[in-house]
Amino acid sequence: MKLIASDLDGTLLNEKSKVSEANVRAIQKAMDKGVKFVVVTGRSYDAAVMPIKEVGIACPIITLNGASSFDIDGNVLRDIPMDKSVCKKVYTACHNGKMYTEFFTNKGLFSFGRDRFIDRMTRWWKTVNPDFTDEEINQKIEQRFQDESVQFVDGYEELESMNDLKIYKLLSFAEDEESHKQVFNELKDEAGVVITSSGYLNLEFNHPEAKKGLALKELAKSMGIDMKDVMSLGDNLNDKSMLEMAGRGVAMGNANPEILNLCKYKTKTNEEDGVAFAIEEMLKDL
Repeated sequence: MKLIASDLDGTLLNEKSKVSEANVRAIQKAMDKGVKFVVVTGRSYDAAVMPIKEVGIACPIITLNGASSFDIDGNVLRDIPMDKSVCKKVYTACHNGKMYTEFFTNKGLFSFGRDRFIDRMTRWWKTVNPDFTDEEINQKIEQRFQDESVQFVDGYEELESMNDLKIYKLLSFAEDEESHKQVFNELKDEAGVVITSSGYLNLEFNHPEAKKGLALKELAKSMGIDMKDVMSLGDNLNDKSMLEMAGRGVAMGNANPEILNLCKYKTKTNEEDGVAFAIEEMLKDL
């Protein structure tokens, strides 16, 4: 293996959104042996670079499920926004399905009203984790504000009126499985959009070329590396393309069942330093 590609949430990061010391040591050990490392995430660049920078990891970053790629210095390598007309169709379907939606753009992350953001995220967390206390939910919401710089607008029309706005990804949260399924079925055959998911009751919408696997293949090629020499690690459905395309696709122990069934290689959970374990196993095989 010549390149390691790791997802962030549920993979490289633990439940506190931190990179463990064991994971850092394993990554550095691989890099010392000449293996390159790249982060491939659904997060925006600012939210992705923060947890890896604080532990001293410097590497290229593929963001927003493959819509944007950046070199080690933060220069843009890949830029694939969605068509505005497709964005409007997606938002309208999500709005009619009572799904809360966020917009990831070249001007930052947008949502509709701070109070609405907090209310919808509170209800979503209570649905996903009914055992969470109000304090725990508030901490999760506060973490979102720390991970992403959220800007609030009054409505979608305000986004449409912004000059030079590029929308790379829409992230929507449903409050129940019925609305989640309804919106997915309505949009699954829509031209100009690919639908994935990074968690329970959410849907992520990107341009069809904005897939983690395609962006990773392009980056690896620029490094002179074939995908057969890439190890990728992930836990959810938005990781599927890069796990399928890599020579060594590794599912986290906490991965979605479909991802666990897909991958020949499996590792420990993100709370058990699964990335470090997978790297050590890979280095043994080398």
